[in-house]
Amino acid sequence: MRILFADKIDTGRLGRLEAAGHECIVKPELTADDLAEHIEGIEVLVVRSTEVKRRVFKSADRLSMVLRAGAGTDTIDCDGASKYGIYVCNVPGRNAVAVAELTMGLLLAVDRQIPDATSDLHEGRWNKSQYMGATGLKGRRMAIVGMGAIGIEVAHRAAAFGIELSALYRSDRSAALLADMKQLEIVIHPDWDSLLASADIVSVHLPATPETCGLVDADFLAKMPDGAILLNTSRGEIVDEGALLRALDERGMRAGLDVFCGEPPGADPDWHSPLASHPRVTGTHHVGASTVQASEDIADGVVEVLEAFTAGDVVNCVNRAERPLGRSTIVVRHRDQVGVLAGILMALRASGINVLQMRNEILAGPKHHAAVATIRVSRRPSRKVLGELGEMEAVYGVRLINPR
Repeated sequence: MRILFADKIDTGRLGRLEAAGHECIVKPELTADDLAEHIEGIEVLVVRSTEVKRRVFKSADRLSMVLRAGAGTDTIDCDGASKYGIYVCNVPGRNAVAVAELTMGLLLAVDRQIPDATSDLHEGRWNKSQYMGATGLKGRRMAIVGMGAIGIEVAHRAAAFGIELSALYRSDRSAALLADMKQLEIVIHPDWDSLLASADIVSVHLPATPETCGLVDADFLAKMPDGAILLNTSRGEIVDEGALLRALDERGMRAGLDVFCGEPPGADPDWHSPLASHPRVTGTHHVGASTVQASEDIADGVVEVLEAFTAGDVVNCVNRAERPLGRSTIVVRHRDQVGVLAGILMALRASGINVLQMRNEILAGPKHHAAVATIRVSRRPSRKVLGELGEMEAVYGVRLINPR
């Protein structure tokens, strides 16, 4: 495969790909506007922070996958990729520890006023009395909004500081995550009102989606106690910056932020943000995942996803329909030989039935293997169609399930 890396990556990890015969093209200088002109002949595009617009997919002639070297995929036009039949995959969880470490660093910096104290020392001022009023972290209450890979890592570190932890109820958490939360004694709240009202600290770890953008608005902040601390190391768009500015000015709240709205795509010495420059904000430059350890882990994850793709397995795909599609499912037991599946699909096509999802599994056995094809289709097939399928040579049986 020809693989274009349009952002910086640990090139030491690329040897495995090149040894397998892949051509790795590393061009970290490319911008979002450059990509469309360099996508010809590329089969996989790997990006980190570079935006991938729809015209990239329109210009591509061989592109099969866009791989985000990180967790969030909000910088990629996933709908555009889906339109052109291109997978969008990511490398989740590899930077979780790095982001969690920065989250705790911001919390400590806010509580102990470390940046202001350092600035005074650099300028030759010994203002010890100004920095002796920190509250401390033991026994304080933290609400974690977004209990994914990063959120649970934050929970582990916060628990070590003696912070009491809480989260919002969700019905879709895995058994492993629930067990981890139970061990950490995380209190589950049924609604936003009770979660936020009990929190001295709120730490946000959510992806940027239409549902989460602007989530931390005036109503959200009003539910938090006066003087509370807001931490955001996820995406700037999740916070209504105007509402937060008012809360900082009027209610004594403080914030530790790694992300902001309107961040420049690269270095910009003249970038200004009312929120970033506010005296009650401790901030960093969207560097939560930017540690050597995280970069190496992400590079390993990128290689693993690409090796799986080479072997025919698409992992960590974010634009694949996970829910079952179609109005009916046809299960066909058949002999594993050339042409059987083709005949089944041709019969469905002749009846005007569209195949939406299909899985064909080979069963272990003697020399002449059998297989089971599970086919989800656009409409319920007639008895005549089912009969035709059942009468095909090498078909052992046909069953219709979940008819709707």
